[in-house]
Amino acid sequence: MLQGCLNGARPADVHPALPVTPYELARDARVIARYGVTSVHVHPRCPQGLETLEPVHVGDAVAAIRAEVPGIEVGVPAARWVQPDPKIRIAAVMAWGKLGRGKPDVIAVNVHDSEWRKVCSAAHSLGMGIELGVWTTGDAVTLRNAGLPAGTIRLVAEPTVSGPDVAVAEAIRIVRTLGQPGVPVLVHGEDSGAWPVFDYARKMGLDARIGLEDVLLGRDGWLARGNDDLVEIALDIINPAPRRRRVSRLGQ
Repeated sequence: MLQGCLNGARPADVHPALPVTPYELARDARVIARYGVTSVHVHPRCPQGLETLEPVHVGDAVAAIRAEVPGIEVGVPAARWVQPDPKIRIAAVMAWGKLGRGKPDVIAVNVHDSEWRKVCSAAHSLGMGIELGVWTTGDAVTLRNAGLPAGTIRLVAEPTVSGPDVAVAEAIRIVRTLGQPGVPVLVHGEDSGAWPVFDYARKMGLDARIGLEDVLLGRDGWLARGNDDLVEIALDIINPAPRRRRVSRLGQ
């Protein structure tokens, strides 16, 4: 599986095509879905452009994407850096489960976050899948010792070091430490480590993701035009011939 990670925690002015509003997220999801992408990971924002767990803004972003791309998997993070208080995080997840059309399909939870298992339990109780973020080998050991929470649909091995060689080495260590978890493993890197880790994931037959959350540059080192450009580059790596026709975001 190739997942699209559309915006992440990046500031709105870091790239002219970074999607921030529900409309922009839905636009990008629609365009990359035409390449066959079936899952997107997005970070909803408030009107001021800041990340938020507030149900009204999360629901608006998810509903906008679902209206444009019915059936696509929409995941959002319940991240400690957005809301440090685990009780408020859990309350937010419980509220997301009651959003109807704006209810996320998947909640991304990091294993190193406080009360991560309680957040997972809240998501599962309301029928939302769980995507577990594993940033280090220590996280992988914690997860192996604790066992997978009910409702876990995939693990995400995500080394946060950006040096190409170091990022790949850390990805290898995390994946090896996870062993055979019984659910799919998605692997991705960040910035200068994004494309080397993508190559590693492809070589190992693991799921991967790409988008402006993880990297702003194409493999040639030039600024990517947007999420659609990054997805096209990734798919050309996976299946280099024939080169696919670019899907224009204009007039669609």
